[in-house]
Amino acid sequence: MANIKSQIKRIKVAERQRIRNKSIRSALKTYIAKFDSAVASGDREAAEMALKTAVKKLDKAAEKGIIHKNNAANKKSSLTRKFNEMAS
Repeated sequence: MANIKSQIKRIKVAERQRIRNKSIRSALKTYIAKFDSAVASGDREAAEMALKTAVKKLDKAAEKGIIHKNNAANKKSSLTRKFNEMAS
């Protein structure tokens, strides 16, 4: 454990951030899984709504720095490709 007061505070702040980031990453996985299940069921409307939600959440996570912007772009591209393949 650190002895310096500012370092003790940084440890506490970093832990709070880690927990918040972990919950957001977990939620992202949930949104992507909902999209995948909608695509698997063949429900175009549900898949479209799930895609919009997932893309919005990915953009928000990238904006906050929780995931890298290229990671978000790759995931969005993959989801869009799955949706377009399902649609055709």
